[in-house]
Amino acid sequence: MGIGERRVNFRLRDWGVSRQRYWGCPIPVIHCGSCGIVPVPKKDLPVILPEDVTFDKPGNPLDHHPTWKHVPCPSCGKPARRETDTFDTFIDSSWYYARFTSPHSSEPVDAKEGRYWLPVDQYIGGVEHAILHLLYSRFYARAMERAGHFNVDEPFASLFTQGMVIHETFQTKDGEWVLPAEAVQKDGAWLHAKTGEPLIVGGVEKMSKSKKNVVDPDDIIANYGADTARWFMLSDTPPERDIEWTTAGVEGAWRFTQRLWRLVNEAAEWKPQDGKGDAAAALELRRAAHKALAAVTDDLNSLRFNRAIARIYELANALGTALQLGGKAPELASAIGEAARLLVLMFAPMMPHLAEECWKLLGGEKPVVETAWPKADPALVADDEVTVAVQVNGKRRDEMRLPKGAAKEQAEASALRLENVSRALAGMNVRKVIVVQDRIVNIVAG
Repeated sequence: MGIGERRVNFRLRDWGVSRQRYWGCPIPVIHCGSCGIVPVPKKDLPVILPEDVTFDKPGNPLDHHPTWKHVPCPSCGKPARRETDTFDTFIDSSWYYARFTSPHSSEPVDAKEGRYWLPVDQYIGGVEHAILHLLYSRFYARAMERAGHFNVDEPFASLFTQGMVIHETFQTKDGEWVLPAEAVQKDGAWLHAKTGEPLIVGGVEKMSKSKKNVVDPDDIIANYGADTARWFMLSDTPPERDIEWTTAGVEGAWRFTQRLWRLVNEAAEWKPQDGKGDAAAALELRRAAHKALAAVTDDLNSLRFNRAIARIYELANALGTALQLGGKAPELASAIGEAARLLVLMFAPMMPHLAEECWKLLGGEKPVVETAWPKADPALVADDEVTVAVQVNGKRRDEMRLPKGAAKEQAEASALRLENVSRALAGMNVRKVIVVQDRIVNIVAG
């Protein structure tokens, strides 16, 4: 309508990089009454913080240190004073990715190594850093590129922002925050484990030390193991969303690790024996294993960890069903061994400790961590059957499973036998049947 006009608004402000605190990188400048602000000479870098500071007075401890801040001016030699402010911690986190390319170099970045390694292929970070940290990192990359340190102006080729771990909060009636480990549930009410005092259950929030809704990793590892903790965190929710830490969820993950251990032990005992084979069951299990492998490979590459774990659950169920068949026929024993090995390799990235123990049971020649990722057999991944939608006068009424590449006559006959199709026709005459192979059957009637 010609009323509005396009305008770009910038909300960037100057970045105040100094902080009045002890922890942080010293700002390498010296204040001289005659020369003004003088950079610390390169030969005197890095500036080392004193270790004998005290925190008994308000303010910056470096201001109160009796000797550290007093130095001669590098230019004129007169008494001068170090800068006692330290850098904002974002200073370090804005370019550490570049330092990682050559951590032992005498220069900030070895230009050759920087050109080889950068940009970072995949950056995974928390949502709390999705603005400032990434903004500063891009600023630093462009500044360092112009200074000749490396030749990229975008530090990260791909960004994935993960969710946070959240938990319920607990408070006493006086407003004191209580750790989840100190809260127990009895007869539907939450009580303080030590005092028995009733607790007020608050909302589910981001874990923070201030509200004490944190879980000690040492306790988790002591009770369940690191593998269980990892498995629960990856399986409970998509990685881009927040995950609520629950005792029930961790216990469920722990039970599944026990089930995996039992399945692998049973599979390791299966040996081929003479007797009647079970080729159909063996083929079904091999198909399940290779389809799971193909799906897990794709899911891991796409950072869909919870979906990958869901596939592993399905394969564990298929392996458990095969183990219950008995008979130890040669075909099935071979398929069980193959499925068990693929299962272990698939859950190894999430549960490396359990995987190594299971791999030993299965006779692995070298550690899982040194074993190449397996490749799915395309012939076993391909479906022999397809799902075909069935329509009556363009409206979907049912679906059916047919052999892949089924002839038009077979598809038409199968569609007309469906109960829902018969009901939809309701005495109408079939005028024409349109078949799109492996996809759809449309019955035109009137």
